Amino acid sequence: MLDPMKRLPALPAERALKVISGRWKAIILYHLFDRPKRLSELQRLVSEVSQKVMIQQLREMEEHGLIHREVFREVPPRVEYSATKLGLSLEPVLLALCDWGRRHAEELNELDRVADCRPPTSEAQRSAASANVRGARG
Repeated sequence: MLDPMKRLPALPAERALKVISGRWKAIILYHLFDRPKRLSELQRLVSEVSQKVMIQQLREMEEHGLIHREVFREVPPRVEYSATKLGLSLEPVLLALCDWGRRHAEELNELDRVADCRPPTSEAQRSAASANVRGARG
């Protein structure tokens, strides 16, 4: 298998899009902006993705330096994922895309079908936001 870094395009905009492309990468990263999370918590927050695909997307983001995977030597072992400094630098980019998506929905009179883009700060807000996103997709 080729090293994923060798497959990245030379054009910076194309490179950036390739690194964050993937159905779930931006959503997973969005949920890691506020604090580290375990795989099970990410699964609950992004319940539409299978565990296999979630792990694949996490591995790709780790290879590209967007997230850090930390294994705690405990019984049972605990693994947490967190956004790296490089990953956190994408927050304004992803929030700008969210804002653009809201404007697009507004232009098409579909604003009632989109969720809020700002990362929730409390667990209750995160749960509500996750439910809103699922409801907006339905």
